[in-house]
Amino acid sequence: MMKNLVIVATLAAAMVTPRAHAANAKEKALKDFIATHVEKIKPLEKQANLAWWEAAVTGDPNAYDRSSKLTLQIRRIYSDAKDFAYLRELKDSRQIKDKLLARQLTVLHNSYLSNQIEPELLKQIVELGTEIEKNFSTFRGTIDGRKVTDNEIKQILKSETDSAKRQQAWLASKQVGQAVAGDIVRLVKLRNQAARKLGFNNYHTMALATGEQDVKDLDKIFAELYRLTNEPFRKVKTELDAILARQSGVSPEKLMPWHYHDPFFQETPMVYDLDLDVYYQGRNIEQLAAKFYQGLGLPVEQILANSDLYEKEGKNPHAFCTHIDREGDVRILCNIQSNETWMETTLHELGHGVYDKYLDFDSPYVLRSPAHPFTTEAIAMFFGRLSRNPAWMQEMLGLSDTQRAEIETVSGKYMQLKQLIFARWDMVMYSFEKELYANPDQDLNKLWWDMVEKYQFVSRPPQRNSPDWAAKIHFAVAPCYYHNYMLGELLASQLHHELRTKVLKVKKGQELSYVGQEKAGRFLREKVFEAGNLYPWNQMIDRATGEPLTAKYFVEQFVK
Repeated sequence: MMKNLVIVATLAAAMVTPRAHAANAKEKALKDFIATHVEKIKPLEKQANLAWWEAAVTGDPNAYDRSSKLTLQIRRIYSDAKDFAYLRELKDSRQIKDKLLARQLTVLHNSYLSNQIEPELLKQIVELGTEIEKNFSTFRGTIDGRKVTDNEIKQILKSETDSAKRQQAWLASKQVGQAVAGDIVRLVKLRNQAARKLGFNNYHTMALATGEQDVKDLDKIFAELYRLTNEPFRKVKTELDAILARQSGVSPEKLMPWHYHDPFFQETPMVYDLDLDVYYQGRNIEQLAAKFYQGLGLPVEQILANSDLYEKEGKNPHAFCTHIDREGDVRILCNIQSNETWMETTLHELGHGVYDKYLDFDSPYVLRSPAHPFTTEAIAMFFGRLSRNPAWMQEMLGLSDTQRAEIETVSGKYMQLKQLIFARWDMVMYSFEKELYANPDQDLNKLWWDMVEKYQFVSRPPQRNSPDWAAKIHFAVAPCYYHNYMLGELLASQLHHELRTKVLKVKKGQELSYVGQEKAGRFLREKVFEAGNLYPWNQMIDRATGEPLTAKYFVEQFVK
């Protein structure tokens, strides 16, 4: 009997060996391909990121030019048709059984797929995109002939009670739209042209597919959010509008877009008796952030040392985080002032920063990034929310119990307002961008205000026919990305629930500040950051929280 078993086993091995050998040969060839690819791409990515950083910090046209040329070189590598055909054939064969190799194959395949563009068309896309970004970074709107910064515009919209002056500031914020709208539409058409040649109906669909997302799934999520937030948002906005109308001396039905506290009504107006900015006046925002992250066991001093944090001429007026080399050179760009908005923004950008800083650098280069753009947004939002958390403010700012109690009277309303306002704003961005790529020749100015009225309940200015939509930089430099902010909010709430109930085991109703909570930092580092892109995003979320992405914890936290 034993002899027969040995014979059978030997015959079986003989039958399997050729196929297994072929699979092993394919895996070895793929390893060699990846090694060669990384050797080419790694130095170029670092140079391109450094050039882009210099451009954003200085506004130097030469730096923008270098950034454009290096980006083009990188995209040409990913546009190689022969390499793409090899990766596609390998992926379709399903013969790569090693999970780590298979994941790298998927990531590379998607990266190559999105760049299978004719060289001349690719060159046009990159150069036009860079030109638009340069115009955004260096453009300054004017009021009465005087150039004004974004911070100045926002300050007017936050504090000015004269409607005419508010209108001037709002109009100044939209002037960049007139300067770049035509170029953005041309860029959209170029992107669509590239996507259609790859078999997609437009670039929006292709961008989602290569990001392992599906438009039907996103439509379902946003439809559910629209339904669940519609009446709660209408209720809080009616209350908000009454306050804003009283401050500006107009009736609520006469409110215009400039009566809100930022150019797009994406941020929460500070209107409820208590202005949180007063608690941050004179505070060192940079030091507060560093102290907080140190307490989590996620120090950020090296990130801050490499960063550019304060306003100056020619510098990009916004905020972002960048990972220069996938080896830990992480930097943030901010334009910090001592107020709550910049406390939130600094915590937010450093949230991106710690995700990148605490990746597992022993993992393959190709997988050394967050699981998805929205998962790093989730971490950034998770931490950004704390700038209005009464318990966090008390511990970090040394506030008295009386001051904390004052904040608590309005903080819950502010947090609900913030999340509802942002959810509705994100619906505008997602819906408009989907329609923009579906038909860039339609009346986009009208479409924009149709979306704003539907989702934000904000009236369009009478006889207004200007490309106000184009003043949002994301359409040009981060296409088909904005919906990830909302997915990030959903995941931030899901992570908060996991940490509160299972990791820190905080009693229901007890405020959680996260100050000094090394357990929370360790959980995020081990379950989220170090996983990098080893797993598809929903698998990573399931592994970390025990269930796939869901909206229920966001609704539980902010809507109900």
